[in-house]
Amino acid sequence: MRRAYLTGFTGSAGTAVVTKDKAALWTDGRYFLQAEKELSHEWTLMRSGNHGVPTTSEWLNDVLPSGCRVGIDPFLFSFDAAEELKDSISNKNHELVLVQGMNLIDEIWGDARPKPPKEPTRVHNIKYAGIDVPSKLSFIRSHLAENGCDAVVISMLDEVAWLLNMRGSDVPHSPVFYSYLIVEVSTATLFVDSNKVCEDVLVHLEKAGVKLKPYEAIVSEVERLAEKGAKLWLDSSSMNAAIVTAFISSCDRHMKKKGKSGKKVGEKEASSDKPTTRGPVVENGALNVVYNVSPVTLAKSVKNEAEIEGMKNSHLRDAAALAEFWCWLEEEVGKSVPLTEVEVAEKLLEFRQKQDGFIETSFDTISGYGANGAIIHYRPTPEDCSSVGTDNLFLLDSGAQYIDGTTDITRTVHFGEPSPWQKECFTRVLQGHIAIDQAVFPERTPGFVLDVLARSSLWKIGLDYRHGTGHGVGAALNVHEGPQSISYRYGNLTALQKGMVVSNEPGYYEDNSFGIRIENLLLIKELNLANSFGGISYLGFEKLTFVPIQSKLIDMSLLSPAEINWVNAYHEEVWEKVSPLLSGDSRDWLWKNTRPLLEM
Repeated sequence: MRRAYLTGFTGSAGTAVVTKDKAALWTDGRYFLQAEKELSHEWTLMRSGNHGVPTTSEWLNDVLPSGCRVGIDPFLFSFDAAEELKDSISNKNHELVLVQGMNLIDEIWGDARPKPPKEPTRVHNIKYAGIDVPSKLSFIRSHLAENGCDAVVISMLDEVAWLLNMRGSDVPHSPVFYSYLIVEVSTATLFVDSNKVCEDVLVHLEKAGVKLKPYEAIVSEVERLAEKGAKLWLDSSSMNAAIVTAFISSCDRHMKKKGKSGKKVGEKEASSDKPTTRGPVVENGALNVVYNVSPVTLAKSVKNEAEIEGMKNSHLRDAAALAEFWCWLEEEVGKSVPLTEVEVAEKLLEFRQKQDGFIETSFDTISGYGANGAIIHYRPTPEDCSSVGTDNLFLLDSGAQYIDGTTDITRTVHFGEPSPWQKECFTRVLQGHIAIDQAVFPERTPGFVLDVLARSSLWKIGLDYRHGTGHGVGAALNVHEGPQSISYRYGNLTALQKGMVVSNEPGYYEDNSFGIRIENLLLIKELNLANSFGGISYLGFEKLTFVPIQSKLIDMSLLSPAEINWVNAYHEEVWEKVSPLLSGDSRDWLWKNTRPLLEM
């Protein structure tokens, strides 16, 4: 929000850099078109990943004279990111400054800055969580013992929520709350605004042996641990630089008092089936630090039976809402009073709100008609949006947070007659979607290995898309979660594992013309195959999303018999699972839109 206030760019990913006479903003391919529209002439747009575009540190080294000071808010940069920036700019003798006190943006924002959220937290029922808090804390403590640590600091909000079986609403679309958590061998302390903790949550925490301290006390508590000589587990890839440096500095002061000095300590090497971290080597206070990925990260991403059941149930209710919505929209489009992209998104929300357990949307609905559909993370506003018509493609990417699960689905439709080119592009995207859905792969396979399957059909005619093919999804948690992904970015070596949930969302976007994306969520499952080469397990996917794919956009001549069978089998499954939840016109709509392709 600080970046949006300063730059006007409202995308969810980007970095702004301001010097005395220049201002530049870096963002990735999902947001190029959006940034072009939202940035003023005072800003230079840096299209990250494009040939010849410098990184932020390369740019700073180029535009600044030698020996400058570059400031960051240490609470907003991970320790790894801060160290990387520090090392990169030191090539030109620049100094990285961790700005203390008020954030520089806040100084100019003043009273207009939104106040911190005060919404209450809630207990996430064990029916949906599957594992109680004492068991989860015991799991964390076993990892502490294995690594010779006295405590671990958890800073990722979804990890705190998962570990404590709590949920909140401090961040739009994500059921999390601002907090830190320190787990020690015999105690656990939650750092949170006490006004957000009602009586039933307090009882829930007390039963699990979790104490409360003010949110702002986290730094002083970390310093206290340093002073008593505790060995601390820190995930330097996600822990902010303020906390890590506070601990290291306190360790240094403590050791100097005792006449000791620290030693150089490297990172603990992660095994191939765990997410990797490149924790930097640190002098001095590092003797009491173990840099390793958070023990919560992988545990949270592998869903237990209760979480899987909740995800399946919530997706079926969500599918019913979408069937009712698409039935309504097909009737409304083309009438004398056109619907805007915003009105369509608002109506979809109304259908979802009728479903049991609905809490909120899981992200801002992407409702893009025609050229707006080519803006990958487009968000319509009442002041600047298009009407949905019958002359072009309409892309709708949406999701919901339910009490028992999280959904994310994209469908692209045409309410008129699609062109042959649009049908070919759509069909090639569909072929990539089918290829991912049908993938079979050995355990310990990282997600980037599968990414080529989604792009192969597009590559054959020189097309591609500028985003990953799949992201992890939380169970009644963040719609984007790590560590798993399916992406052309091959640096993520996290193995896909049984119980993880990922999206399957290849696409194609023709600037200023149209956009196409087809997205389902998938559960990774173990397959029972005839062979087991090397004695290892083989994995595949089980669909969670059950909403028809528009048949009239499919060019049948491009599909193989196996791909046609996939579409027909999927639609048959959609009908079997979702039709019992519908009646009347929406049930008729579902029947019509799940007929086998060869009958059309």
